[in-house]
Amino acid sequence: MAEVIHANAAALQQALQQNPVVLCDFWATWCGPCKMLAPVIEQLAEEYAGRVAVLKVDVDRNQELAAQYGIMSIPTVYVFKNGKAVNTKVGAYPIDDYRKMLDAVL
Repeated sequence: MAEVIHANAAALQQALQQNPVVLCDFWATWCGPCKMLAPVIEQLAEEYAGRVAVLKVDVDRNQELAAQYGIMSIPTVYVFKNGKAVNTKVGAYPIDDYRKMLDAVL
């Protein structure tokens, strides 16, 4: 079973160094759309297990990291390839939108 990694700055940096493709969901516990997106993120972790590292970063606990990535609204989902941000979506979207983002870099 693939897991979603709840990450801080160090864990995100490690994931970016160790995985060619990383999906990172910036979220917060109080955010309604973030709660709606959570099962989608978990499903993506399952579907892309072994090919994509899937992380969640709580913006309230990691404010410096959220500022570093310019997070102004949540949820914000980044896709990284080889350590560089290559795509982002702000808001909760259907799972196929995230699949397209990942498939484009795999």
